[in-house]
Amino acid sequence: MLGLASISLVLAASIVIGVWGVKAARSTPDFLVASRRIVPGWNALAIAGEYVSAASVLGLAGLLVKNGVGAMWYAVGFTAGYVLVAALVAGPMRRSGAYTVPDFAEYRFGSPRIRRMCGLVVLVIMLLYLIPQFKAAGVVLELVSGIPYWIGVVGAGLVVASTIAVGGMRSATYVQAFHYLLKLAFIAGPALVLIFLAGPERREAAIDPLEVDDEWMRPMLDLGDSGQPVLATVSVLVATTLGAMGLPHVVMRFHTVAGARAARRVAVSVIVLLSAFYLFPVVYGLLGRVVTPSPSETDVVPVLVPGEIAPGAVGAVLTALVAAGAFAAFLSTSSGLLLALAGGLSHDLFGGSLPRLRLGVAVGTGLAVALALPAAGVDINVLVGWAFAVAASTFCPLLALGIWWRGLTATGATVGLLIGAGSSTGAAMTSVLIDIEPGVVSILLAQPALWTVPLAFAAMILASRPSSVPEWADEAVLRLHLPGRYSAEIPIARPRKSLDASEKTN
Repeated sequence: MLGLASISLVLAASIVIGVWGVKAARSTPDFLVASRRIVPGWNALAIAGEYVSAASVLGLAGLLVKNGVGAMWYAVGFTAGYVLVAALVAGPMRRSGAYTVPDFAEYRFGSPRIRRMCGLVVLVIMLLYLIPQFKAAGVVLELVSGIPYWIGVVGAGLVVASTIAVGGMRSATYVQAFHYLLKLAFIAGPALVLIFLAGPERREAAIDPLEVDDEWMRPMLDLGDSGQPVLATVSVLVATTLGAMGLPHVVMRFHTVAGARAARRVAVSVIVLLSAFYLFPVVYGLLGRVVTPSPSETDVVPVLVPGEIAPGAVGAVLTALVAAGAFAAFLSTSSGLLLALAGGLSHDLFGGSLPRLRLGVAVGTGLAVALALPAAGVDINVLVGWAFAVAASTFCPLLALGIWWRGLTATGATVGLLIGAGSSTGAAMTSVLIDIEPGVVSILLAQPALWTVPLAFAAMILASRPSSVPEWADEAVLRLHLPGRYSAEIPIARPRKSLDASEKTN
């Protein structure tokens, strides 16, 4: 019951902080981007809190126990993705004046059709990312309190949906910043204590190749015993690194600050915060390999490790702290995902007003909960990996080419999105529905980013005929790269219905 009490305290504190941010959610800009008034420090903490999801806290340690030390490449990819975000996306996206990726697509190509298509892609990515978050809430509550899985999933969905529907981005920002600090304390603190309590014998066993299989110690991923560790590792890195550039809830965050320079500062700060956090799920994975080498549910390894190393009161306290940190990871990530999902459903597909955005939160939550209920047996990182693969195969080439190449046209972007989304989701579904022998083909289907990303880039480039580049493309691209005092003066020779007409971005 100590674990349930700690989770309840986290939940109560989150609700109080969320209610404090409700007062400003009176319009679409308030709801989606907090009227662009979030200071960089809070924003960086919020992005880190949002990005450090259940896949990071629970899934990464579970994969480390299951697949070996090569699973640490996931942490490398998750963090390295923000280097590209800071270098290529953050500043130009903020100068575009868009609220969402579909907003940017309409700004860049002047096409409502591609805006709606991007809205559909947002739904796919966000649902793939939301399902494992709700799964994490269900399994953690079931483990620490005995509450049935389905009750945990439904209850968690109701809590997150009600908080976000009322307060929007401002509430989410304060809650997520609080959650990052909470997760760092409740995950890192117990990890350091457990390293000390484990004793030298167990610490050495966690890393001694003489005590574990040689295959487990191999510094590469060998997914499904495919015998292709290099291929699997490179494909995972491509998906996680490039996928970060295309995650809708990540991109949306850079529009909550005052200007492009602040957006870049936020992105760099996030890299530091993520690098600090990702040291600790690895600790739980290494210790879990020794004390819980064959758990029935790998996604709860961090919650099991304290009790195995320190039975009794100390272990119970540490377990409660880790469970609270894991639940905070679910709450913070789900908040950002639901905002992006609501934007895709309402703002991008139907030109949503504030009531429609709130309705979008409710509908999106219902879809995610319904899909999470039968997903109890699916590894968290598998679904998150698919979300990253789809983002890498769709929005990554759209943003990279749309920002840095004037020759990308609406036709090219449309073709690339269709091919990227179809190939990545089709490959992932095929890997689930068809029993394929472990090998090259199984890896390229389960982790398809290695070939779907180049395919999407090539499709966008080849389908963009030079003769169809509009006259205003130069001005649209130039505005993305000039400092604010100059970019606001560049006229765009066609309407931008998706943005506030009176807003001048910098």
